[in-house]
Amino acid sequence: MPDKLGEMLAVATAIPALAAAVVFWLRFATREVKGPVGAAVKTASTGLLAVLGLALAVALSPGGWFWLFALGLALGALGDLMLALGGLRRFLAGVAAFGLGHLAYAGGFLWQGAALGFDGLSLPEGLALGGLLALLASTEVWLAPRTGELRAPVRGYVGLIGLMGAATLMLPAHPGQGILRIGAALFLLSDLLLALQLFVVRDAGWRRRLALTLWPAYWAGQALILWGAVQFAGVG
Repeated sequence: MPDKLGEMLAVATAIPALAAAVVFWLRFATREVKGPVGAAVKTASTGLLAVLGLALAVALSPGGWFWLFALGLALGALGDLMLALGGLRRFLAGVAAFGLGHLAYAGGFLWQGAALGFDGLSLPEGLALGGLLALLASTEVWLAPRTGELRAPVRGYVGLIGLMGAATLMLPAHPGQGILRIGAALFLLSDLLLALQLFVVRDAGWRRRLALTLWPAYWAGQALILWGAVQFAGVG
């Protein structure tokens, strides 16, 4: 993909994706029922990122690690669609899609990290890993007892979140390292806020605040993961 053409295509895809994300945040994020228009806008905001990720995978890493990031974005868009449509079966399908997306990201982090050479964990990274494990363990206290018949899939999803977070902390030093870690942290934060909204918080006002906070954290996390992957590919 020629540099100028690639930049133009990236901008032409990223701007509508951001616009759709903002529209969803302003018009649909706090609605319990998103409706077909809300579902379409939500899916477009991440689906366009997935399209950009696929184009970049073809250009930057044919047959290589970047495809896992494109796959993670595509699975995220599918998860967005399922959750926006509503219903228990679609919710479970969405959880499965997001979980597989976390797994794809973890695979991409580990694949590229191995190619560049792992450099071990520093003290701050070790402390961050310990904090992540403590957070995951704490879900058995404040989250699992409230999930009812969804306890098993929620536990599985928590484990996949942890795998992605741990894989991010293992990334070797690189200009894209910080961007990827911020993106993964925002994605994890959005999952935490969503868990609070779905299973813990009952006050309508606080549920609205959580919805308004988790959506920009989630979308920005996805976008930063893509941007960080591009940096790891040595572009930009």
